[in-house]
Amino acid sequence: MTSPKINRRSILRGLGVSLAIPSLESFAVGGVSGIPLRMGFTYIPNGVIMDEWRPLETGPLKSLPNSLKPLQNHTADFQVISGLNHTKAYANGDGGGDHARANATFLTGCQARKTAGKDIKIGVSVDQIAADSIGDRTRLRSLELSCDGVRRSGKCDSGYSCAYQYNLSWKTESMPMVPESNPRLVFERLFGNASSPTDRKGQLKRRVLNKSILDFALQGANNFNKRLGKSDQEKLSEYFTSVRELEKRIEREEKNWEKLPDLKSPTGIPENYRAHLRLMFDMMVLAFQSDSTRISSFLLAHDGSNRSFREIGVPEGHHSLSHHKNDPEKIKKLAKIDLFYSEQFAYFIDKLSTTQEIDGSRLLDHCMIVFGGGISDGNRHRHSDLPVLLAGGSSHGLTTGRHVDYEGVPMTNLYLGMLDRAGIQASQVGDSSGHIKDL
Repeated sequence: MTSPKINRRSILRGLGVSLAIPSLESFAVGGVSGIPLRMGFTYIPNGVIMDEWRPLETGPLKSLPNSLKPLQNHTADFQVISGLNHTKAYANGDGGGDHARANATFLTGCQARKTAGKDIKIGVSVDQIAADSIGDRTRLRSLELSCDGVRRSGKCDSGYSCAYQYNLSWKTESMPMVPESNPRLVFERLFGNASSPTDRKGQLKRRVLNKSILDFALQGANNFNKRLGKSDQEKLSEYFTSVRELEKRIEREEKNWEKLPDLKSPTGIPENYRAHLRLMFDMMVLAFQSDSTRISSFLLAHDGSNRSFREIGVPEGHHSLSHHKNDPEKIKKLAKIDLFYSEQFAYFIDKLSTTQEIDGSRLLDHCMIVFGGGISDGNRHRHSDLPVLLAGGSSHGLTTGRHVDYEGVPMTNLYLGMLDRAGIQASQVGDSSGHIKDL
């Protein structure tokens, strides 16, 4: 059944809730077509052990190196891209500060002005170039996530402003798109307009009554549901279930956090890093699934992060270990951290691959997701031959299941190629020298 009067993306409105819903066949206009291509960028810090991360051979991905083993079930869903450089992350006469530059350059391809003051300057990031073109087609122009706290100023790395190190996304050369690290606030942003006085009252009332966001959104939705076919009813039920489960997980993490004494982190941020990462990945999936946004970035941790990983047997700080000086024990521990991050990305890919689109294809097939960092060898602060994966996009012509080496081109050439696939006209991203066309 089709209806020319109803847009393929519909909204259920409840008390303080504006809840986007996924694509449904019942509201397809003239059949199923035009599923949008989403763009996601995820960042891992401090480099990797490349011998454990990079496949030995180019061509089809048959088996993966140790650090990418968690992705083994998805070798047909991504491509490993070698030979990409960020030359603007090198000092180029500016001295120390490779971690700040790695973050600042990753999505911009520009050299950060060395300052700890207000006169920061970098460049517009690829995600915001995309948002300028297609951001008005969705409820949220773009979505910026992080598992770190917010730092907009101050001195962080060898004279560089903290703004460079704690932000991936830049709307202008001096204005970062500050990411959100609190899962509760991200959830409210996705499923309620926190800037609206009406929504704020609704959020307060929901918490007082201990009711789910869906309990309010679904008031009066019975008539809406009756207009759907059986398959759409099932899809909508699965979507609502995933939203409710995510909300319950956030509430559980908040309660666990509140039990711990003398902790300064805001309510809603899990104590467990793995749980935090996965909550954020889940919300990125829901944001793409509901077409709340088509552009998102996620700073898993800022470059230079000295987080320890005791839960996987690595009590030392990540940044300290990254300067391993070829110590075999330190290298072994760093490889464990690389494996940990790959496991979390595999969780994200699992979610995208098990979420269906309107035509029965996977949500993953309509996404381009970059997973990588601005440093390859953390011991030497090397910004060449970066560790980069590009997942998804098979329904939009991207070639997956391979390892390809572009032998020293700017990483921004990859971004121009991605923009082109998304139908976004751009002549330049930072230091780009051309498009990578054979994605």
